[in-house]
Amino acid sequence: MIAFDFEYYKPDTVEDAVKLYNKLNSNGKKPIYYGGGTEFISMARMNNRYTEAVIDIKGIPECNVHEIKNNKLIMGSAITLTDISEANYFPLLGYIVRRIADHTIQDKITLGGNLMGTIIYRESILALLLSNCDIVLQGSKGKRVVPISDICDKKIGIEDDEILIQVIVDERFLSLPYLHVKRTKHEKIDYPLITMAAIKDKNRTLISFSGLCEYPFRSLKIEEILNDSSLSKKEKIKKVIESITDKILHDIGGSSEYRKFMLGDILSRAFDKFQEVG
Repeated sequence: MIAFDFEYYKPDTVEDAVKLYNKLNSNGKKPIYYGGGTEFISMARMNNRYTEAVIDIKGIPECNVHEIKNNKLIMGSAITLTDISEANYFPLLGYIVRRIADHTIQDKITLGGNLMGTIIYRESILALLLSNCDIVLQGSKGKRVVPISDICDKKIGIEDDEILIQVIVDERFLSLPYLHVKRTKHEKIDYPLITMAAIKDKNRTLISFSGLCEYPFRSLKIEEILNDSSLSKKEKIKKVIESITDKILHDIGGSSEYRKFMLGDILSRAFDKFQEVG
């Protein structure tokens, strides 16, 4: 049960949603944009989130687009993880989201909610970082289209009143060879100790991680090591682990040393996988 009351709005356009956000914010309502609502509801029940107004974006047509058009995959922020999995336009992304929560919850979690949420894992972002996708945002300063790397550097960097409208992926990334490995403490469906996503693009391995640090990331430095043909597999793994200068997570799920051990194991699997595909 949520221990506080809040107002509910469902605008039909992005412009109306942004205007509403700023009006409510100026009135001290602390509004939030709302997609599937799974994170907000669970956190509010534990008194870890508070608002006096939610703005549901599911009624905005642009946020519900899910199609391939002009050689681009366009995904609205209000489509659910189930939508992504069942359409399977982007097999790597589809595989990743099938391992996020159970099927019932996947029916409610939206792409935008998973990308913009406060839970640190945000696993759907792994495939999007590898595809160098564009993010469509709109706020009171207007609409902008930016590379995902511009707003996802450790923390999500967007204006408070901006709505994530769409994610746009170049079609060529949809069919590249890929690998996804997720290690959890207990169940197949659980928060990750480490999740790794990788693709092979023009004979180069591109790789991203969640659960290793306090944020998901793709590291060009790590990719340089992985694609250095002068190094042996053992040398690459050692250098990759040494190259991680940010704090590796150490929590009840697993120690930082255990995460390093698992990182070496899944990197070895990635090497073997991509040797098979050339």
